[in-house]
Amino acid sequence: MALPPAIRNGSPMENHPLFSRRLLVSAGLASVLAGIAMPAQARARAEGPAGELAALPPGTILISQSRKRLYLTQSSGAVLSWPVAIGRGGRAWSGWASIEGKHVRPAWSPPAEVKRDHPRLPQVIAGGAPNNPMGARALTLDRREIAIHGTTAAMRASIGTAASYGCIRMLNEDVIDLFDRVSVGTRVLAGR
Repeated sequence: MALPPAIRNGSPMENHPLFSRRLLVSAGLASVLAGIAMPAQARARAEGPAGELAALPPGTILISQSRKRLYLTQSSGAVLSWPVAIGRGGRAWSGWASIEGKHVRPAWSPPAEVKRDHPRLPQVIAGGAPNNPMGARALTLDRREIAIHGTTAAMRASIGTAASYGCIRMLNEDVIDLFDRVSVGTRVLAGR
């Protein structure tokens, strides 16, 4: 396997071991994707193109349920990556979706399932409130009540776990970075 030639900011490739990851990319198709992590300007980690990630059109989001990472393909062939929290206990979704809306500090109304589990939640939590689970930004998807969104200070530790009711949860600083890189209509693929 060839290593990606680029090293951002001239930094050495120390602490960037090769790794492999399995993702369900389409029905019945599981492939091994290989890459190497490299430092990046933003908080996103840049990764070399590999497997299906390299085959996806630039600007496509890929969510790996098993690695609990969100990948964004770039026109240069690079792939940016951020850690995420995914749906817990059978609530993770897979398949294709599209970004339907972009929202800054959105208000949040708990879906019926969340309200049933947490009946003391208010009907609406104002945008920007410290207890608003949508955080700093939300990218709503064309799937019912599913979004890629930020988090509260209290939920930061959930990133990298299976913790949500189906949404993709990111650190606020990461979702702001992603929000600025994508547009309405961006395709999103979630796989194992």
